[in-house]
Amino acid sequence: MNNPIVLAVIFGLVGAVVGYLIRHLILIQSIRRDEAQADQIISSAQEKARAIELEAKNQAIKTRETVDQELNRRRQELNREDERLQRRRTEMDERAERIEKREQKQSKRQSALDKRVNDIEILHSEAMTKLQDISNMTRDEAQAILLAEVEKEARGDMARVMRQIEAEAREEGEKRARNLITLAIQRVASETVSEITTSVVSLPSDDMKGRIIGRNGRNIRSFEAAAGVDVIVDDTPEAVTISCFDPVRREVARRTLQKLVNDGRIHPASIEKTIEKETREVEKIIEEAGEEASFEAGVPGLHKEVTKVLGRLKFRTSYGQNQLDHAVETAKLCAVIASELGADVEIAKMGGLLHDLGKAMDHNLEGTHAQIGADFAARYGVPKVVVNAIASHHHEVEQESVEAVIVESADAISGARPGARRESLEQYLKRVRSLEEIANAYKGVTQSYALQAGREVRIIVRPEDVDDLEATRMARDIAKQIEETMQYPGQIKVTVLRETRAVEFAK
Repeated sequence: MNNPIVLAVIFGLVGAVVGYLIRHLILIQSIRRDEAQADQIISSAQEKARAIELEAKNQAIKTRETVDQELNRRRQELNREDERLQRRRTEMDERAERIEKREQKQSKRQSALDKRVNDIEILHSEAMTKLQDISNMTRDEAQAILLAEVEKEARGDMARVMRQIEAEAREEGEKRARNLITLAIQRVASETVSEITTSVVSLPSDDMKGRIIGRNGRNIRSFEAAAGVDVIVDDTPEAVTISCFDPVRREVARRTLQKLVNDGRIHPASIEKTIEKETREVEKIIEEAGEEASFEAGVPGLHKEVTKVLGRLKFRTSYGQNQLDHAVETAKLCAVIASELGADVEIAKMGGLLHDLGKAMDHNLEGTHAQIGADFAARYGVPKVVVNAIASHHHEVEQESVEAVIVESADAISGARPGARRESLEQYLKRVRSLEEIANAYKGVTQSYALQAGREVRIIVRPEDVDDLEATRMARDIAKQIEETMQYPGQIKVTVLRETRAVEFAK
């Protein structure tokens, strides 16, 4: 018993048993503690579940109450809509009944009207038969007479209305045009044209004529051949006349002859040398005149060739009016009129300045000066609207813009204003005679008179051949024919007089 090994074994077993018991107790305590925590968690979860369940029940109750309220509201609306539809259906039934009753009444009235119309047609047929028997005329004949009377009255009323409208339009148009033209002329205010390009060269004495002619006419023949002009030496004291259709050549010849006369040395060699020198001088003058006119008219940027041809107008006149001055004046008038009317001022000025460009070359080409000038301007980059204004200012082509009309009007104003041009007696008589011939060619004209220096033509017609409407139409046709066939400054007034006289004798 006192063996130490046995004792050690015993103590080891006792220690193991004691350790086991202690661990077992600790485990039991831990298990109990965990069970207590689990019970606590379970109870807490059960309380939360009960709270959530209660809240869900409350929410379900509220949702159900809301749904019940919405259903009640929808049910009420459906009931009200059903009531409205029921009332509408009742109203439609009542309206259908009223319409049916109205249709029945209209059917009865239509039957009565048809019967009455038939009775009226029978009475009308009987009345027409009686009228035809009494008047010895058929219905078509009576209708033709009635239509003729109505047409006559209508034509008279139409002519009266047309005259009234034309008078009002003419009065208003003349008033506005008068103000516009007066304003344009007043603002331009150019001087009265009085210069005339002549071909007369003054001589210091009549002895100079012999030196101009030369021995056996040598000098004058050389001069005419080199200058391309005719020199007329007549009995006019101390003067000779140069004749040529080309105004530039005539100017070169005039300046050359004047230099030769002043120098006193006249022979073929000096003639040719002086002509060459003066030709260059005149070309320089032409170029400077074109540039000056372009600057004065306010039309910059023209092609150099266009400016040169424009300057040639300095030596061209029409009825005593210098054509370059006329072109500048027309451009200024165009600018004023275009600004007043709201048109393109630059286009109008360019068209006014270049409208007579063809007059500087019409002796070298075939065609009218308007078409020649338009073709030339088109070749050198002038805008198409300006080209049309040049070509149409005498109505040879259709005017395509308001600026073209302005160019035509300004051209007429510049040529027709007092003192602008002079007209020979022969041309005046020819124009007056042409006016009367145009008027007398119309049917129904008895007499025609050209008055106010050809500014008005008064025509007297037979009233039995020409009624009021035909008189109005005749005045318009005569005015149009004058525009198309005659050239004249300003405007010509056409007046057609129709007088009806009723004459009876008391016996």
